[in-house]
Amino acid sequence: MTDIRLIDVKEDILADNNSRAEEIRSFLKKKSVFLLNLMSSPGSGKTSLILRTTAALKNSLRFGVIEGDIESIVDAEKISKAGMPAVQLRTGGLCHLDASMIGLALDELDLENLDAVIIENVGNLVCPAEFDTGAVKSVMILSIPEGDDKPLKYPLMFSVCDAVIINKMDYLSGSDFDMPAFCARIRNLNHNAEIFEVSCKTGAGIESWSNWLAEKVNQWKSAPSN
Repeated sequence: MTDIRLIDVKEDILADNNSRAEEIRSFLKKKSVFLLNLMSSPGSGKTSLILRTTAALKNSLRFGVIEGDIESIVDAEKISKAGMPAVQLRTGGLCHLDASMIGLALDELDLENLDAVIIENVGNLVCPAEFDTGAVKSVMILSIPEGDDKPLKYPLMFSVCDAVIINKMDYLSGSDFDMPAFCARIRNLNHNAEIFEVSCKTGAGIESWSNWLAEKVNQWKSAPSN
């Protein structure tokens, strides 16, 4: 029997992606543009959060949005209607966005007139967590109806985030969502993640989250380049 040669394709793909991601961060630093990667499962409220956040910060920061979807352009149309520049990445079946895709989208935005770009990643709690997009910060959203056990089922997603946003807090009183248990599960995976409780429907908690984001954007823009 001849020897079998094993080629770890995933390792090579991730290595190439990480290199491209670093190039994007370096490029955006020179442009003084902050990039946020927003991840979640479908229906948790990514687009609603983007609209609430950018409305809260419209007097201080200029935003563009990169929309990732398997097929539709529905979310990009909502962003454009709100008056923000948007680029749609239609993945055609791929369950995540990677750095090369983000690079293509950034080429279509007028970065000279933007302070920050928000990536609305493909709705998925698995693949997006594995791929560095070149973002400065990564944030995930989990909505109350999804349940408090998601950190147990998708630990990588909760491990790689700089912040976790718990959306649809207006559903909490009528659910069996265990908030202390959920937060403890996050802390077991990620001691440094900020946790924000919001309702995109009522606007509760949006100010606190938006202030955190504005602080991170301004820190990035004012920090010296390496």
